Amino acid sequence: MVSSITRTPGISGGSASEVDALGKGIESSFALNLIPLPANPLFGTDGIRGRVGELLSAPLALQVGFWTGIVLRNHATQVGPVILGQDSRNSSDMLAMALSAGLTAAGLEVWYLGLCPTPCIAYLTSISDAIGGVMISASHNPPEDNGIKIFSANGGKLPQILQAEIEAGLRGKISPIARVSNCGRHYSRFELVGHYGEALKKPLNGALNLQGMKIVLDLAWGAAVGLAPSVFREMGAEVICLHNEADGDRINVNCGSTHLDILAATVQEHNADIGFAFDGDADRVLAVDNTGRQVNGDYILYLWGRHLQQNHQLPDNLIVSTVMANLGFEKAWQKIGGNLIRTAVGDQYVQAEMQRTGGMLGGEQSGHILCRHYAVTGDGLLTALHIAALVRKAGVPLSELVDQSFQTYPQLLRNVRVVDRDRRLGWQDCQPVQQAIALAEAAMGDSGRILVRASGTEPVIRVMVEAANAELTNYWTNELVSKVQQHLMD
Repeated sequence: MVSSITRTPGISGGSASEVDALGKGIESSFALNLIPLPANPLFGTDGIRGRVGELLSAPLALQVGFWTGIVLRNHATQVGPVILGQDSRNSSDMLAMALSAGLTAAGLEVWYLGLCPTPCIAYLTSISDAIGGVMISASHNPPEDNGIKIFSANGGKLPQILQAEIEAGLRGKISPIARVSNCGRHYSRFELVGHYGEALKKPLNGALNLQGMKIVLDLAWGAAVGLAPSVFREMGAEVICLHNEADGDRINVNCGSTHLDILAATVQEHNADIGFAFDGDADRVLAVDNTGRQVNGDYILYLWGRHLQQNHQLPDNLIVSTVMANLGFEKAWQKIGGNLIRTAVGDQYVQAEMQRTGGMLGGEQSGHILCRHYAVTGDGLLTALHIAALVRKAGVPLSELVDQSFQTYPQLLRNVRVVDRDRRLGWQDCQPVQQAIALAEAAMGDSGRILVRASGTEPVIRVMVEAANAELTNYWTNELVSKVQQHLMD
């Protein structure tokens, strides 16, 4: 168990009486000094996320830390630490320290990992005595945004019912069940990130290495810059790195999993076997094959799913994906005896459906991939290692594996920025937009499908159109985007 590792004292100190008095004083301040909050729920599809200095601030993070600590402690069978990590954003230090102050004010011990991928928090929480984990990151969002992701003791996303309790505390609607009479402690536990790195390699060690493969990694100036190159090199690969320093000013800017052009060009320039692009916190990954062609989450799920299916490791031949999964992927998977269940967009919904059905593989087109054989949450580094190993074992280029899988239906996804939160979240009440959707669906019939939704992580309305040919896709995408711009934008 990770909890058996010797602790290194961190920033906290003081006599017992001083700590006790401080704990009582801080608890009173949380009960009395509420901060202004928006009317809409704080928790979205991936925790609390927003612009730093607007929604996210040090006072809010302090309060979130305190009430997260209270809720986790109240629901724990015995009190243990909370594991805390962050990405490279300039605001992450501030928010992490404020959260730690809140958690210690709730009487809890904090193990602070510093810079690390989000799945590292989930993994270490799941194998230790920790009662929860917290990650400071806004994933693929731009540098000026940040977020707070909370994990339960099993390493999964915190259930919505517990998120609601935290928010109720933040809004002054509940009080702590038990009085906090002492402060917790803060310990720096940077060495634990290495335990996660070893766990990534363990399923492949002894069975297969990546010797002879040339792999390009785009690390997006983010959380995986220290860990990913060493893990791939230790598995035997020749590694070429892009955007491989922790840089809070440039995290995700024209790089990483949302911008694959530089990765594709580098793969071709160096005649590499494969390229992987991570987002800012490395919980998702997209690939580029040896020809420079982009390989999204649908292809990753199909290839990994077929591998598990052939090895009798995929119960009911089931893959869980979202409403964004391409029809071409679905039909090809069904053709080889597979089953596909779609959920709402968001890895928490995929994970919940996997738990409900016993599914072992699931994910999103955007690159959040979860394989329960090896991980408790979506993990970009783990996925990349297994896809690279799959290509090595196949003995053929990734491009050939992709060619043999399926052809996608033309699909367009357009983001329309809608700053007004009420308009964005209430878009379904806009009759002109609903009428345009109904018209498009009737016109395309079975030859296409439409998905319009408000993003849970960004101030945008996402418009997705998928059809049997590109002409239909382009036409109806432009029509629907025009209606959203006309009736929902300021």
